[in-house]
Amino acid sequence: MIEIGVDVGGTFTDVVCYASGRPVVVLKVPTTRQDPSRAILSALKQLAASGMDTDTITRFVHGTTAATNAVLERRGPKIGLLTTRGFKDVLEIGRQMRQQMYDAILEPETPVFLAPGAMRKEVSERIAADGTILEAIDEASCASAAADLVARGATSVAICFLHAYINPQHEQKAAEVVRKAYPQLYVSISSEVDPAFREYERTVVTAFDAYIKPVVDRYLDNLEAGLERAGLRAPLQVMQSRGGVSVASVVRERPVRLFLSGPAAGVIGGQSVGDAAGIKDIITIDIGGTSSDIALVHSGKPIIRAEGLVAGYPIRVPMVDVNAIGAGGGSVAWIDAAGGLRVGPRSAGSEPGPACYGLGGEEPTVTDASIVLGYIDPTYFAGGTVELKPELARTAIRKHIAEPLGLSVEEAALGIHRVVNAQMTEGMRLVSIRQGFDPRSFTLVPLGGGGGIHAAALADDLKIGQILIPRHPGVLSAAGLLAANIEHEKSIAFAKDLEGLSLGTVKEKVAELDAACAALMSREAIGDGAVERLYFADVCYIGQSHYLEIPLHLGEEDALARLYEDFNVAHERVFGHAQRVAARIVNLRGLHFVRARPPLAAPDGSAAPGRARQKVRNAHFVGEPVAVEARIYAREQMAADTVVKGPAIIEQADTTTLIPEGWQVRSAPGDNLLMTRVRG
Repeated sequence: MIEIGVDVGGTFTDVVCYASGRPVVVLKVPTTRQDPSRAILSALKQLAASGMDTDTITRFVHGTTAATNAVLERRGPKIGLLTTRGFKDVLEIGRQMRQQMYDAILEPETPVFLAPGAMRKEVSERIAADGTILEAIDEASCASAAADLVARGATSVAICFLHAYINPQHEQKAAEVVRKAYPQLYVSISSEVDPAFREYERTVVTAFDAYIKPVVDRYLDNLEAGLERAGLRAPLQVMQSRGGVSVASVVRERPVRLFLSGPAAGVIGGQSVGDAAGIKDIITIDIGGTSSDIALVHSGKPIIRAEGLVAGYPIRVPMVDVNAIGAGGGSVAWIDAAGGLRVGPRSAGSEPGPACYGLGGEEPTVTDASIVLGYIDPTYFAGGTVELKPELARTAIRKHIAEPLGLSVEEAALGIHRVVNAQMTEGMRLVSIRQGFDPRSFTLVPLGGGGGIHAAALADDLKIGQILIPRHPGVLSAAGLLAANIEHEKSIAFAKDLEGLSLGTVKEKVAELDAACAALMSREAIGDGAVERLYFADVCYIGQSHYLEIPLHLGEEDALARLYEDFNVAHERVFGHAQRVAARIVNLRGLHFVRARPPLAAPDGSAAPGRARQKVRNAHFVGEPVAVEARIYAREQMAADTVVKGPAIIEQADTTTLIPEGWQVRSAPGDNLLMTRVRG
């Protein structure tokens, strides 16, 4: 029985294969940007060539960047938007909150590119705020609007009517009219995508769903067809932004929930290794080739936010609170107009990649700096599958950074690391301090190909006392896919004041959520898996603009009183104060899930004592004035009782871990390593 997790990153596509709960194959192949499914299928061919029978694969889980990239690169199709008469410009007006206040020429900061004015059409209909029908939908005006959009080239249509979150009848009728006349069109309706109040936010998320739906559908079609040709019989499961996976057929219906699919998998992987080591409070940082994704896990659970930012636009979709910054191994170092050293956000990616790849890249990157500083063995990058060219890295740094700044090549490389580390540290402060958490009480879990290289420097900056290093940190996002629960979530608008609210009324609405979640879960091949349920309420003070998601413990007799108290505690943690005045529920949310089988890995005890130390080499550690002699260890040869004191470097196929002076590493449960400070 083989389980496979595949995570597509900006530079590499990571693959892990598990048999009986243990990783048996770990692969990193270059991402094929034009069609990421090609890299996945290439990896499957490598597995088949190594003797793996595809008939033995029982689970295939995928984390995809297809949705995010479609928005970042503006590769979506032309879409149309149907709105209530008088509301077609909601998408363009937005909330009148501008990031750029003093530009000479003001440009829209709302996602108008989704549906410019000519692609927004009004339909005669009206529903009141309490759900009563004020004006029946005019099907003729709906059909006429759809015809005009199709004539203008629309291949996908978003429908967002006023107060449809309370009464979806008109949206459902409009969708029926459009599909009957144009069965080839993709259709997204707000009452299914985001049934919650706030017209602008609901319009935006529905328009994004319509925008990426054809892209995601095409991508999954290509991937599923390729998997079928490769002989794979297991159903394709896909990671969603909240951190759970579901079957591809469900994902197609609400593709907007695929944003940050890959980063969410990394957080779930970090949570899993933390659980294995008995550590519940962690900060994960996934340092890849293009970006660093930072998240926080508190009391064994990832922090979930009600909406996220994609390409600078707020999208109201529940997602793991990941702070993604443009700082990774492929981030390009450059000098700005004032003569200051900058790193990123532009990345060399995998094509052509850093200068040391020898594929035509000439600009210096963080990976080039790591080569110059002695952190990476150029003959053992990606397990020796890619041989780097250190002379090209030195040339790029000398030409573009060292000579213009009057520095040595090593000084320039150290400067690149200091700058990128400062950016990552600030990103870690945002996910911790911003949420009211002290990072000093957390354990850092580095993942991604570059996580181990930067971990100690980041921990020093934030005064974090210990670092948990997973067995396979470079592919932990792929491993996290297999550790994720099968999960389905539904929400419903429920605007009620807490004072005087009956728990029975709440339970009646929750029953509707249970029915909707159960219908989705019935499409999963869960076998004998026990479905568990969680409930949440979005709560705010009366008159407050924004709300917090609070767990709802329906099994308790005083569930609503506890909800109010928990809301006050959360409000004080997040915002620094609690008013303790009247509050209200805005939305209710139900979550059905089936737990994944833990653990990710278990110790195998196969390494023999005395074989860990391979060699030594000089390395320039951040904060040290000169290069020092660092002992080199092979991770796969380290015995369970090995203690490594810095300065040292631990190498493995998917990453490199730096251990500066003053840090030491010992084994930890779950085949992990625990790195602790021995001074300061």
